[in-house]
Amino acid sequence: PCAGPVESKNEAAMSELVPEPRQKPAVPMKPMGINANLLGYIGIDTIIEQMRKKTMKTGFDFNIMVVGQSGLGKSTLVNTLFKSQVSRKSSGWNREEKIPKTVEIKAIGHVIEEGGVKMKLTVIDTPGFGDQINNENCWEPIEKYINEQYEKFLKEEVNIARKKRIPDTRVHCCLYFISPTGHSLRPLDLEFMKHLSKVVNIIPVIAKADTMTLEEKTEFKQRVRKELEVNGIEFYPQKEFDEDLEDKTENDKIRQESMPFAVVGSDKEYQVNGKRVLGRKTPWGIIEVENLTHCEFALLRDFVIRTHLQDLKEVTHNIHYETYRAKRLNDNGGLPPMTVETEENHESNL
Repeated sequence: PCAGPVESKNEAAMSELVPEPRQKPAVPMKPMGINANLLGYIGIDTIIEQMRKKTMKTGFDFNIMVVGQSGLGKSTLVNTLFKSQVSRKSSGWNREEKIPKTVEIKAIGHVIEEGGVKMKLTVIDTPGFGDQINNENCWEPIEKYINEQYEKFLKEEVNIARKKRIPDTRVHCCLYFISPTGHSLRPLDLEFMKHLSKVVNIIPVIAKADTMTLEEKTEFKQRVRKELEVNGIEFYPQKEFDEDLEDKTENDKIRQESMPFAVVGSDKEYQVNGKRVLGRKTPWGIIEVENLTHCEFALLRDFVIRTHLQDLKEVTHNIHYETYRAKRLNDNGGLPPMTVETEENHESNL
């Protein structure tokens, strides 16, 4: 009976010595990765649609130049490429008549619409290249024209009150027509491409490829590629501008197999197996322009329009135009020289 109160005293003393267990502080949770399941739909993927709508409203510009000997079908091929009469603007000329000879550098603008997409296409047709007896420096007018378009763009760009959208007349692509001799390139062809490859995207094309046999065509293409490589001439797509491995793989295939494209152009339609096709009529049958077993026109069209059109524009702006701009601003202390017209504009802007 005496032990009870003593034990209760001891227990009370023990409880004073042993502190009560404290609750652990709440550890903040690690932030979870943001994902669609956690937060729901944000709508980032609509950016592409926004860009599409904006570009659809403004439309697209594309300027293509054709250069080569007379009679190689430059004007005809451009008409075939865009399936419309884009190489001549004369209202008096129709499809059945022979295309008149080009006698001067002439830029012809057209608006082509397909599937709601508008493209302002400018075709720069050049007179027969190297047709004269003395062809010394005959590439100079063409080089001058290309540089004039860069100059025009630069002047608009350095204006104090410049336009929101500067009209783009720069040459994005130059189709260089090679005569289907089956032997080798003329020294004039090499000289032209050597000069012009530094200022514009050159795509070599073997014209009127139906004049060669399959063996001759394959051999001639290999010879042309070899001659361009030996002479250090770079054609589009240039190796150093491949952005990633996918681009490099795709462009290497084009450089090693397709270039230069052996093409046949025609703006006349014929009936073949109940279908209307663009082609050339010969005594032994019809050469179908868009048939890959007949010629490589379809490959050229896909390359220029369906896969590389935007890249042609970007290389023109980021490489060729930037090179011209840097040189021009460096030579003139930062600005193009003021003309009377630009001085008046400058004063009115102020």
